[in-house]
Amino acid sequence: MNWITKFIKPKIKSLFKKRFSDNKEALWTTCECKNLIYKDELFSNLSVCPSCGFHHKLNCEERFKIFFDNKQYEILQTPLPKDDPLNFPKYTEKLKQSREKTKQSDAILIADGKLDNIRITVGAQNFNFIGGAVGAASGEAFIHGVQHAINNRTPFIFFSCSGGQKMQEGAIALMQMTRTVLAVNELKKNNLPYIVVMTNPTTGGVSASFATLGDILIGEPKSVIAFAGRRVIQNTVKEELPEDFQTAEFVKDHGGIDLVVERKYLRSTISTLLSILLKKKEVRNISETNDVTNLNETLQKTSKAV
Repeated sequence: MNWITKFIKPKIKSLFKKRFSDNKEALWTTCECKNLIYKDELFSNLSVCPSCGFHHKLNCEERFKIFFDNKQYEILQTPLPKDDPLNFPKYTEKLKQSREKTKQSDAILIADGKLDNIRITVGAQNFNFIGGAVGAASGEAFIHGVQHAINNRTPFIFFSCSGGQKMQEGAIALMQMTRTVLAVNELKKNNLPYIVVMTNPTTGGVSASFATLGDILIGEPKSVIAFAGRRVIQNTVKEELPEDFQTAEFVKDHGGIDLVVERKYLRSTISTLLSILLKKKEVRNISETNDVTNLNETLQKTSKAV
């Protein structure tokens, strides 16, 4: 009996678990509400559960397809620094696995396209790529996206989804917080709209840097928006926290973000905001300037000053 319980049953369970998790052709998936959902029905509903309204995670390509006009966009090639600068154990293998799984070189992709005929630059994070963690490559991708927006005089929209900075790159990852903040400052100096949509989750160094610097901050429903985790805070303050603590709705009610918008309304909401922001820009004659900021030069000067 012990032999069957300890060896046979776990082996059978692991085989079935592997089979179903690896089966990409499965017709059904499960939601947080424990309901089975037909995959086609979920995708046609923008990956939002029709029963409970839970917003499932999207990868970068899926995000772009539902956001750009007619699903038409161009993925921009971004710089790719040297992998594993600190020779962190098993990090190279983890990068390889994540690239095979997501078909991306790193967590952030940048795309150029149109939203209601307004040309925009859009960035997104893929949580399936090591939790959307930011390292040197993600920092370069974000900065490249900002530079592209400045060069082409387009608004910059970013969909954040990350657990924070990469521990495998140490101080190099932490440095990206400063670099991305400087990039956003240059974007604002050029009077270009910067809108951030915080998806589930937006935490750690991402929420402490570029994700919270948008002219407009939008959260998807029930998204976790925080710096430190709930348990860390609860153990620190030694008090019971509200059930909805760190959700987008809670953060909005306490002044941390501007709007909570369902996924199906994001296109129309952001389009309206851009039409207002760009109209205001025209009235102020901001578009008359021909100066184009070079972010690499600015970052190099700042590094030398430090």
